Amino acid sequence: MQTCLDAEGVALEVLHGPPLPGHEARRDTTPCTCTVQVPARRLPAPRGRYLIWHQVQRRAGSADVVVLEQALHNLETYPLLLKQLVGRAAGRAPRVAFWGHGRTYTRPSSRLGSSIKDTLTRRGAWFFAYTESGAAHVASRGFPRARITVVRNSADTAELAADRERAEQPGTAEHAEAAALRQRYGLVAGRTALFVGGLDRPKRIPFLLDSAERIADELPGFRLLVAGDGTEQRLVAEAASRPGSPVVPVGRATGRSAALLGAVSDVMLMPGRVGLCAVDSFALRTPIITTDWRWHAPEFEYLVNGRNAAITPDHPAAFAAAAAALMHDPARLASLSAACVTDAADYTAEGMATRFCDGLLRLISRR
Repeated sequence: MQTCLDAEGVALEVLHGPPLPGHEARRDTTPCTCTVQVPARRLPAPRGRYLIWHQVQRRAGSADVVVLEQALHNLETYPLLLKQLVGRAAGRAPRVAFWGHGRTYTRPSSRLGSSIKDTLTRRGAWFFAYTESGAAHVASRGFPRARITVVRNSADTAELAADRERAEQPGTAEHAEAAALRQRYGLVAGRTALFVGGLDRPKRIPFLLDSAERIADELPGFRLLVAGDGTEQRLVAEAASRPGSPVVPVGRATGRSAALLGAVSDVMLMPGRVGLCAVDSFALRTPIITTDWRWHAPEFEYLVNGRNAAITPDHPAAFAAAAAALMHDPARLASLSAACVTDAADYTAEGMATRFCDGLLRLISRR
């Protein structure tokens, strides 16, 4: 994204606060040259939520465009929108755009809260939607479709996919390491699953562990590799300590280590929130098995049941039965994996950056 904007003579600065409560344990933040951490104050709000004031006014005030998260709890949004309204005629205020889901996906939202969010969003000069469904929602609430860019939210999976590809090639270091992983953990082809992500409530770790036991009852030799950190890591450790448990904790895995885990796994088990792990599964060629749970993130719509993933009823028995059946069916598993490879090309960081830059340049040109 920075490279694209540099080529157009547009300077990019990304301001962010510290990790949100509960996210620190994941240890998954990554800095880049254009980021600046700013002070932030958190104020308690009803029902265990909070309001945040990010100290961005000085830096944002000198910008031509400010892209804000589409979130009611970010208090800096309101003075910036007011400044845009008051200063628009004189051309002195930065244009305010929003970047976000479009609607609330991952938790319940009241009718009043949704209405306020829609009203706030309509005050923006542009909207960058994660996915097509988010863009459709924003447009249905009165935001001009011509001022909406769908970025297809993604992550940089180029190296992940390359490492996964090398693990298939005899003679490479990755191929040898994958073989060593299989030997170390006693993994059997057609009977190995992977979970990679935060070990916290949205990922429904108890559901995952229950399902693993059920799958093991159907498939002797089944193993579930659990990669990640989080507040529910203790539950994974306790499950793994039981005699005969199929659960194998492997610690936090990113990049090359995640690629090797994908190479030795047949499926990815994700009964809880599916977000960017959908893009990871495409890069790893490891199809996701998930449920029709109502609180998935927007990227869940990248999954197509029976094509690049398996989506089951939201119950451990149904989930486990579907996983066991898929691992029993090599032809179907190969078909899903092939579709993952195809779809990986549609969800890339480069493509997302290009679409964001296009929308941003169109907004700047409107001035």
